[in-house]
Amino acid sequence: MMYALPSFFLLLFLLAGPPLAAPYDGPIYDSSAYTQCKARAEGPLYNGGILKGARWDIPHVLADGVYSPAFVLRNLVPGTKYCFSSWVKIKGVDSAPIRASLMSENRTINCVGTVTARRGCWSFLKGGFVLDEPLDYSLLFFQNSDERAVDISITSASLQPFTDQQWSINQQYIINTERKRAVMVHVANTQGERLQGAEITVEQVSKDFPFGSAIAKTILGNLPYQNWFVKRFNAAVFENELKWYATEPDPGNFTYALADQMLEFVRANQIVARGHNIFWEDPTYTPAWVRNLSGPALKSAVNDRIQSLMSKYKDEFVHWDVSNEMLHFDFYEQRLGSNATLHFYETAHQSDPLASLFMNDFNVVETCSDVNSTVDAYISRLRELSWGGAVMNGIGLEGHFTTPNPPLMRAIIDKLATLQLPIWLTEIDISNTLSKETQAVYLEQVLREGFSHPSVNGIMLWTALHPYGCYQMCLTDSNFHNLPAGDVVDKLLKEWQTGEIRSQTDDHGSYSFFGFLGEYQVTVRYGNKTANSTFSLCKGDETKHFSIQL
Repeated sequence: MMYALPSFFLLLFLLAGPPLAAPYDGPIYDSSAYTQCKARAEGPLYNGGILKGARWDIPHVLADGVYSPAFVLRNLVPGTKYCFSSWVKIKGVDSAPIRASLMSENRTINCVGTVTARRGCWSFLKGGFVLDEPLDYSLLFFQNSDERAVDISITSASLQPFTDQQWSINQQYIINTERKRAVMVHVANTQGERLQGAEITVEQVSKDFPFGSAIAKTILGNLPYQNWFVKRFNAAVFENELKWYATEPDPGNFTYALADQMLEFVRANQIVARGHNIFWEDPTYTPAWVRNLSGPALKSAVNDRIQSLMSKYKDEFVHWDVSNEMLHFDFYEQRLGSNATLHFYETAHQSDPLASLFMNDFNVVETCSDVNSTVDAYISRLRELSWGGAVMNGIGLEGHFTTPNPPLMRAIIDKLATLQLPIWLTEIDISNTLSKETQAVYLEQVLREGFSHPSVNGIMLWTALHPYGCYQMCLTDSNFHNLPAGDVVDKLLKEWQTGEIRSQTDDHGSYSFFGFLGEYQVTVRYGNKTANSTFSLCKGDETKHFSIQL
């Protein structure tokens, strides 16, 4: 759907976000997305944008001699976010992974969007791109990712540019409407009389949105690390300590000592924890003794793994990544059959019915060039498991980025959001092939995209600290002095929290504000009387009214 800007749009910015110098008259981001193949295509988003009224200009000849529809684009601007969408239909095969690409004289962006297109109906492709240099002349064309000869038809194509400011305004609007809520505090005496001029102090004491990081055994006994972590984060995930190779290095030798101690730390500090992971489909990270098993012996081992882990930690972890990275690897299904993953989910749900069970994979939002983990591949696998009877509660997107593509990332999440399941960014980092300063710039882009998408329910960083550093990106050095990425995190944590408010009630005995969702503490003073209270600010469209009596 397109997020309509109601009449109080400017009021939200004035009261809850950065002020605008003038009324906003730029494009409004359209989050519409479709996963079903339709007999008739929907109309173009943004009325076609800069492609309004255009048909494909020339047939682009691919390397195999097959013609592809192509649009000629002129004068594309660096830094601008270009949101692209189109409906696609094919002939010649029943289905095919169709990729949209952008080509100029000097470079090619291999993928700006994908869709699994089908014969006889229209499928929706949504993506986008950002350029780092101007393009005077370029071609936007379509091709079959698996290189089979396919007749491709397109309709309702759209290309909508957003300047950085326009993109930021759209992000802030969603933050103000989805992550915040209006509050009215009423102050009265015991006779019910409203008290004008009462001094009021409001402080947010906890946040509703889970924002956290991976931790490792290195946090145990390390008080500076613990203090640094608790000051910032309300969610955690164990980097390796719950993985099978860590908890059962040898057959029947179960060891949970490290995980137990880490769980005590998160419990003591009221931090929610994700369970990562029950199985990892990549054989590289499967215990060596398990790789040597097959048939009944392997089946027995995996059942013991689920029962041991899930019975020990029942009700402790809010999520479990059940079969990690199953879009890229299939160790267990190769050996136990095509229903192995379904069995894992069924057994995990029976063992811990209240835990949310997630898929979790990489290269879903990072790129669309990986044919194993396109958005439609993810959706297809999730539906296949759900139709088989698996209880599937959440969508995990790892997010190991090199160069983020914000409009593509947002488009992919839009499409996943049609499934109406919680979406978490589960392992966010930026490649260490880049400078620390560039890591910080790209990290801010990714975090802002995640927090400003209404369907993202939590964000986890993959930044567990070790003596040697971190997997790809650290937030601090070994002395807990911020690196550039850490500065970004601290800046956003402050920006996404309601600062302490000190004010007075008006002539109606009331005070209003927009606050981020979470828990609040209120102190009211009037004359020689003081009252303290707390309230929860949960998501809702209506103003939250809270009364306090002196």
